[in-house]
Amino acid sequence: MFIEQPPWFFRALYPQAIFRMDPNERAVYLTFDDGPSEYTVELSRGLKKRRVQATFFLLGENMEGRRKMVEELVKDGHLIGNHSYHHVQLNKLSIKEAMGEIEKTNRLIREWTGEAPVYIRPPYGAWSRELEKVVDMIPVFWNVDSLDWKLQNKEQVLSCLSGQVEEGDVILMHDGYQSSVDAAFALVDHLQKQGFVFVNVEEMILE
Repeated sequence: MFIEQPPWFFRALYPQAIFRMDPNERAVYLTFDDGPSEYTVELSRGLKKRRVQATFFLLGENMEGRRKMVEELVKDGHLIGNHSYHHVQLNKLSIKEAMGEIEKTNRLIREWTGEAPVYIRPPYGAWSRELEKVVDMIPVFWNVDSLDWKLQNKEQVLSCLSGQVEEGDVILMHDGYQSSVDAAFALVDHLQKQGFVFVNVEEMILE
């Protein structure tokens, strides 16, 4: 699915979505959109083996019939966020329709994990002041896009990310391709050797 990096003015409009790092920790944030999928369990277990905590922004329609996958994500220590129900551009909907997309997925996450999600990754990075006023969640964007949905090739994804990742970066990947799983593991192995640690977005320190 097409995901574009949100324009700079989102950071100005929504300062609560801007984060600063603990200066004592060289951390990065690995995030996955669009799951769960047939690759979720492999991805979750591989990250756990590497002692990596990631954030998974789930699509409600992809959650149907995959409760055990979601429960395993939580068991493996990953953070669950909302990515809408149908992967729609929320700021193109009425407020009622947008809230319906968010709440339907929130209900599934709350029922299956026992906790209401705090974070939302709006599809396409599309957010607005109107949504900000009515959605009691923290929007999480990204600043490093792996383009894994487009490339669907491990080596090309790694080449795309080469030299891009720095301390405090939020990396966007997708839970839906074997190539993304393979690239994520290779990226983690490489960056861990460089002294980086991977944590979920809950570890961010709000401005």
